[in-house]
Amino acid sequence: MITSDALLVIDLQNGVCRGRTDIDHLEKLILQVNQLIQCYRKKEKEIIFIQHNEVGLVCGSTNWKILPEINNKITDIYVDKTHANSFYLTNLEKILKSKNIHSIEICGAQTQYCIDSTVKMAHGLGYNLQMQKNGTTTYDNEFMTAKDTIDFYEDIWKDRFLKLY
Repeated sequence: MITSDALLVIDLQNGVCRGRTDIDHLEKLILQVNQLIQCYRKKEKEIIFIQHNEVGLVCGSTNWKILPEINNKITDIYVDKTHANSFYLTNLEKILKSKNIHSIEICGAQTQYCIDSTVKMAHGLGYNLQMQKNGTTTYDNEFMTAKDTIDFYEDIWKDRFLKLY
């Protein structure tokens, strides 16, 4: 159910999602994100792709590029970032204000890094946020499985920072 003004797709890049192994539930997430993209396009809402740029994800490189299975178009909006927070030292907020966007749906990678910092910053800036359950992904880490990490963060965000559906 689309109730947001824009869809923010964060870091679904080759170098983020495909390392020694694929990031957790990648194929399901690709389907989920492409369904969201299709819905947002049908409603003529904005779709914004955020791409991380750092060592290993150099702008223009294969690792930096959006996953080829994602249904992005040249006419979509693209924002490069060098920090986990998609707003930090980027033009994202300027874009959102110029397009009169007050609500955002967020999806992408990685749950505990770029998604978490962007969710909290967007909330702090006054944006209304929503996210589909399992709309983010990550890798297992030394403390939790990817699934546990996703569940943990969704529990923190739900009804505090965003509407989880």
